[in-house]
Order: sequence, then C-alpha cells, then structure tokens
Amino acid sequence: MNGQWDETYDVVVGGTGVAALAAAVTAADAGMTVIMVESTDRWGGSSSMSGGGLWLPNNPLMVRDRVSDSRDEALTYLEETIGDAGPATSRARKEAFVDGVAGFVNLAERLGVRFSRAADYPDYYPELPGGKIGRAIEVEPFDVHALGEWWGTSRGQDGLPAPVKTDDFWLLSRAWSTPGGMIRGARVVFRVLGTLLRRQKAVGMGPALTSSLLQVALRLGVEVRLSSPITELVTEDGRVTGVRTTRNGATRTIAAARGVVLGGGGFDHNVEWRERFQGVTGADSSGSRGNVGSAIEVAMKIGAAVDLMDDAWWGGSVPSPTPDGSAMFLVSERSMPHSIIVDGGGNRFANESESYVDLGHHMFEHYTLMPGTCWMITDIRHTHRYLRSYAMDPRAVKAMEAAGIMVKAPTLAELAGRIRVDAASLAVTVDRFNGYCRSGIDQDFARGNSAYDRYYGDPLVRPNPNLGTIEKGPFAAVQVVAGDLGTKGGLLSDEYARVLREDGSVIDGLYVSGNNSASVMGRTYPGPGSTLGPAAVFGYIAAKHIASS
Repeated sequence: MNGQWDETYDVVVGGTGVAALAAAVTAADAGMTVIMVESTDRWGGSSSMSGGGLWLPNNPLMVRDRVSDSRDEALTYLEETIGDAGPATSRARKEAFVDGVAGFVNLAERLGVRFSRAADYPDYYPELPGGKIGRAIEVEPFDVHALGEWWGTSRGQDGLPAPVKTDDFWLLSRAWSTPGGMIRGARVVFRVLGTLLRRQKAVGMGPALTSSLLQVALRLGVEVRLSSPITELVTEDGRVTGVRTTRNGATRTIAAARGVVLGGGGFDHNVEWRERFQGVTGADSSGSRGNVGSAIEVAMKIGAAVDLMDDAWWGGSVPSPTPDGSAMFLVSERSMPHSIIVDGGGNRFANESESYVDLGHHMFEHYTLMPGTCWMITDIRHTHRYLRSYAMDPRAVKAMEAAGIMVKAPTLAELAGRIRVDAASLAVTVDRFNGYCRSGIDQDFARGNSAYDRYYGDPLVRPNPNLGTIEKGPFAAVQVVAGDLGTKGGLLSDEYARVLREDGSVIDGLYVSGNNSASVMGRTYPGPGSTLGPAAVFGYIAAKHIASS
C-alpha cells in the first residue's frame, strides 16, 4: 500500500463515544498522532445520551474517600455476577478491566477531567460476595462553551441539557414527595442559576462525560472527522494497516502506522441483524440512531470472531409514539411505590425494581409463556409524587395517549377494559399486591429486599419503600416493552483489547472497545455504568498496548 495512502496517522479510532475518546486521549497523551472518524454527522454516540456513570470498582476516588474496596473483592463480585459467559468474560479480561481502572482515572484527571463519586449508588447485586455501594463515578457538570462550535454537532443535545448529576437524579425522582428530594431539587435549581449567572452553558451526565473527554482530545491535537464511516479495513500480510472511509461520496484511505481501534456503537438500529441474531422485530432501543453495526461488519469481513450477539443491555422501556422517536428507558419509575408491571393477562411476572437487564431478560422469558402487551399500572399517587421521565413533556403525553401507549381511567375495571386485560385477573393481582404492601414483604418476587431496589424507592413509604398500594383513582397504564440501551454483542477481544479470529489468534493492528466489542460483563449488569466503565477502560488499555508495542 506504500504510496497509496491519502494520509497517515499513528492511530485511527472509529467512533466518538467514551470508548473511542478514551483510546484517542490515551494514544495522543503517549505522543502518537490520532484521528477519530465518526460515521454520523454528530459526535458522542450513545455515551452522550446516557446517564454518564462509569462503574469502576476500586477506583482512585474510593481510595481518596477511604471507602473500602479491593482488587480481590472486585474480582470476587465479577465472578459472582458474571461467571463464565464465554471467552469475552474470561478471567484474564476481568482482571484487565479491574487493573486498568486506576490508570484510566488517573490519566483523565491529570489531563483535566473532573470526576466525582456517586457515593450512594449501590452495585446492582450488593448483597452478593464482593458487592459494594459507591463504586460508580461521573464527570462534574461541564460548560460546553469550552467546546466552541463542536457543541453544535454533539449528540449530547439529545441528552438532558442541564447540569444534573447521577447522584441528583435518584433524589429528583421524588422531589415532590420527600424532604431529601425537595432539598436536592432546590440545590439543582441553584446550580442551574449559578451557571447562568456565570454565563455558562453547563451540562451533566453523558453530555458532560463526552464533552470533557473531547475537550482533552482536541487540546492534545486529535483530529475529529464526522460523516466518515469506515467502509473497509486495509490489511497487509494479515495485519490491519489502515482504513477506508467515505465522506461526501469520496473515498479516503488512511494509514494507521501503529493500530486501529474500533470504539463505536453496537447494532441497535440494524433491523436485519437484530432479527437474525436476537429474534427481535422493530427493537425499541434508546441507543444512537447511528448504531447499525458497520464497524463490527468490516471486521467480520477480515475474519474477526464475534460473541454475545444475541444479547443487549435490555430493560423495560416505554415505546415511542412516533416511528422516528426513541424508546424511553425506565429506571426509577418502575421502582417507585403505587406501581406494578403486569402481562397481557393482568399478572405480575417479575420484581419491578430489579436491575433493568434482569427485567428485560424476564420479559423475554415471559413472552414465550404469555405473548402480548405488558403494562405498568399506577394510581394517582405515583403520578403526583414522583418524577416520570416519559411524562415530562406534555406533548409526548398527548402523543402517547393518542397512540394508546398511555391510558387513563377512573377505575381499575375500566382501565382493564381499555387496555384489553381481563378485569377480574387484574383485580386479583392488585389485591394480592396491596396485601404485600401492607405487610412490607413481596412474597412473590421479593421487591424491595435489595439495597438496589430501595435506592429508587420512597423512604417515607413504610414498611417497604418500594411497595405502595394501588387503590386511589384515577388510574393509569403505560405500555412497557423490552427495550435496550444498546446491543451487547460484538467483536471478540483479549485482555489487551486485541481483536481475535475464530481460532483465537490475534488480528495484528486491530483493537476494540465499547459496544463494538463483546462485553466483559457477559449477560448481566453488575453496577451503574457497566457499559461505559469497561468501554473507557478497554479503550485506555488498547491505546496503552499500541504505545508499548
């Protein structure tokens, strides 16, 4: 290929989300020339639309706060929760993730990224051996004026455009019902006013995370090129030496003297692949519309192995009332009292407050037994007391009502009729649930038994903060589907983030992280930020390995 390259960099990075940004920043800090190529006309990917938390056990912020954690405890917890879900979840990859946490965090902080710890957020299975509370970290609110014109092309504009943090959100969800929620709500209001007085345009969560890292990348001289999908990986003697991209109909061949890192999204919106690999038709994904699996596909064409393609970061979601909209992922709403989720027969089938990936898996399992529509049933207290993300925009509520996604009625019997659920079955389910609410013990699904369940509960509701009776009308039902935050399967890689072939051999010069890769988290979700945490760490690991090779 000598003489046939249009341009040359040490490292070519595909994507512009957290995985890609971590790789680019690490490589540039090591003195390498770096270009990031993004397939869409907006940078940041699903990372910019996310909550922005990174689940990073035994991280430096925990050490500084003198919060107990250790390498052994983290690995014990990973084995307990993930187990052996195939080669993507090997012991070596688990160890690489845990051992890479401090390196990534220290590098990012040295380069100016400001982290804080979500001190109250528990692991999703905190009662298991090695489980903890407070392993997640996030970036402090960020003034996007620092990005200049780059903010105008950020996918973070699809996220929450306010300086809100993860540690705010759990209290804001009950801002109208508890003193703690009201105080946190007031604190957020003053934070917003403070940024306005300082003439800042501050954002939090996912937009803050990607904006902070992009600012560092630009300062280190990383070139960022939008609307430039990778259409082919160039190989010489079995080694990846560059990429071909297209932009405005023109092809450019870019040499990667040291390596290529694929750090883009999964195949959330590739209808053909989701039907082929997952049996899902018309998936209700909250991931970026640009996630169609193109980077995974070009690597498969040169012999890369894939794994976990049948799985995703599942969770109960409210479908969009319009074909071009995104599903609204449910986190706190389903945990709050005065609510249950029922199937088409009017029966509960899972712990509504469990981790979202577990609820998603349970929904799929239940579909085979009871096909049909699932609904979250609530009484008026759920509507009045708790923040419902899917109902914050009156226009969205009107559209959902018109589409039959949200239904209201003065009595449970009338509600059952309107959503075509057997009224007698629903009445029995609600009566049984109300009894559990009064005793404080969910004898069917143990809702409220875990610290994770209670994190999004209402502490003023006793004896169980997740259990509140459903008996005061008017009542509401909102449709719940098995949506996702993105797909979990992708390219198989080793503990150095090197892409592997089916026979286990390494494809030299090719690395992967994020949802382009088969997740080290296997088929579960150990804690808040289990998507972004490994994405950042393995992006860091990839660049460090390139720098040392």
